[in-house]
Amino acid sequence: MKKGREMDALPVAALRNRDRSRHAAPQVFEQLREMITSLTLAPGTVLNRLTLQQEFGLSSTPIRDALLRLQDDGLVEIFPQHATVVSPIDLTLAHQAHFLRRSLELEIVRSLALAPEPRLIARLQGFLAQQQALMEAEDFEAFAAADQAFHQHLYEAAQMYDLWTLVRSRSGHIDRLRRLHLPTPGKAQGIVQHHRLIVQAIADGEPEEAQRHLRDHLSGTLSHVDEIRAKYPGYVRG
Repeated sequence: MKKGREMDALPVAALRNRDRSRHAAPQVFEQLREMITSLTLAPGTVLNRLTLQQEFGLSSTPIRDALLRLQDDGLVEIFPQHATVVSPIDLTLAHQAHFLRRSLELEIVRSLALAPEPRLIARLQGFLAQQQALMEAEDFEAFAAADQAFHQHLYEAAQMYDLWTLVRSRSGHIDRLRRLHLPTPGKAQGIVQHHRLIVQAIADGEPEEAQRHLRDHLSGTLSHVDEIRAKYPGYVRG
């Protein structure tokens, strides 16, 4: 998607076979959110409500409700009686999301390292093997999803399910920055290495080491904002 252009046809046929009642709006929200955070729908893309209704095979109400949720997450800007546009990446919101995630995950990896469980370590190592394979295949879209799944599992292992939901709802802007940065040579390798070090520190029962590696891991993208902005002019605000 190019900035400032209306969206093309969306790959949403699968939704047509799903429940169109009370579950329709959440399904639309999740699919559009994924398309925005993966940059299939780039900043500046105009979302035409009538086109969305036609593509999803739904009435105006679930489309409206989904767009309002996206607006609450800061991912679209709604101009009444005019247009709905995918928002630029807001650096202030990205920094806030980074602060929130780092604060929570530092405590999460500490708690996991204080009482390491072999089954957890085995599951995390499975994530590492998956990420390694996706990195070697240069499948960045699937790699980004696997990266998110790794971190989500840390929250679940610490029984902090609602906190992952909170972090995810606030992370749309920094997730897009990370997605822009991911194809940079060495970036995916660095992510896998940091994950491996975090898992090893948890397995060894070393909370301070786990926190140190997590802190290094989460700081990478924001230190390259100027490069990202130069490469993708118009995508970043602030």
